Amino acid sequence: MKAKTNYAISDEVKIHLEKLHLIVKNSIEAEELIVHNLAHPDIENLTKGEKISDRVAQFGGSWKFIISFFVILIVWIIFNVLAMGTYKFDPYPFILMNLILSCLAALQAPIIMMSQNRQEQKDRIRSENDYLINLKAEMQIRSLNQKIDLLLEEEIKTLFDVQQKQYDLLKSINSKLTVKK
Repeated sequence: MKAKTNYAISDEVKIHLEKLHLIVKNSIEAEELIVHNLAHPDIENLTKGEKISDRVAQFGGSWKFIISFFVILIVWIIFNVLAMGTYKFDPYPFILMNLILSCLAALQAPIIMMSQNRQEQKDRIRSENDYLINLKAEMQIRSLNQKIDLLLEEEIKTLFDVQQKQYDLLKSINSKLTVKK
């Protein structure tokens, strides 16, 4: 016949477990908003102009644009230098080419700036998300520190109790030894 084992939890252990549960509960409640913001970022709604400015900036800042623009300029110059008579539509000093280049620069610069402003806004949102992630990690570290402190507190209390029992035992042994003398 097997004897029943009784797993009675002492009041001290119950209090200790309740403190641990409270720490975990507080940590979870504090992190809920951060996790929600990270898991559900705002949806980006772009206007047609913003989409166009992103595409223009992407193309205008690529090697494909630079090489194709350079080739067009070289062909323009060579054609106008070598062409005869009425075929020369922009003779040297290439005033029409300079006008086109100035217009292109005047239109391209603000479009690229609009795209850069949107990129700056995206970077700001990314840095806010990084901050939230760091804040969440810090909160988890604090929660772990609280748990460790609680465990150390209990461990020190247990050590003091054992030390007191040893002291009482030594005292009783000492009193028995002094009586025998």
